[in-house]
Amino acid sequence: MAFSTHLGVRIPYSSKDMERVSTEVSNDHISPLFLAVLEATEEAIYNSLFMATDMRGQKGRVMKALPIQKTLKILDKYSARKK
Repeated sequence: MAFSTHLGVRIPYSSKDMERVSTEVSNDHISPLFLAVLEATEEAIYNSLFMATDMRGQKGRVMKALPIQKTLKILDKYSARKK
């Protein structure tokens, strides 16, 4: 899903009865957007996993952070890491 704040696509609050015209974008032109979203999502997941720190809850429960070096070794073993 994508959003735009461009003035040309804004719908004024008072435009309930206005006719709207929109332009379609072909698959060939929209595919790079989908790829960018996929890559940004993947990067956000990696960042959240690798930048996390140990956490301690109010009831004393502890959630350990991902062991980065061990995880990288596993990813390398299965050729799952981009270099």
